[in-house]
Amino acid sequence: MAKEGDKAPNFKGRNQDGKSVKLSDFKGKKLALYFYPKDDTPGCTKQACSLRDGFADLKKAGIAVVGVSIDDERSHRKFIDKYELPFDLIADTDKKIVEDYGVWGEKSMYGKKYMGTHRKTFLIDEKGKIVKVFEKVKVAEHANEVLTAFAGN
Repeated sequence: MAKEGDKAPNFKGRNQDGKSVKLSDFKGKKLALYFYPKDDTPGCTKQACSLRDGFADLKKAGIAVVGVSIDDERSHRKFIDKYELPFDLIADTDKKIVEDYGVWGEKSMYGKKYMGTHRKTFLIDEKGKIVKVFEKVKVAEHANEVLTAFAGN
């Protein structure tokens, strides 16, 4: 898995509108790159809405936000429209980005094991270095977690 102190793995994907989004788009900016399991599920919705509600403060602090899941562009568009999310969501349908960041792996629910995306957030500084990895995300407070962590760097 990509870890603190590492150069952030390059990524390139398509957002909810089919436009290309890549790491180099954020050169010279702070980026909260967050990985989540699935659009429009309870935990993922809480996390996205926390980032939405704190978006003005994040933007004021110079922090861009991009979400990544293996859902397709259409699913992302519906999720964004339903909750008025002001940031891009990348459709990683070929699982390249989740694998490059090490967030794709075995999960377990109700004793059943399956492969899926682990909920993690990577804070990437202006030079493309990972300065913080949230292994455990507090979904309802995530915008504040991101702000506080970037303030400390």
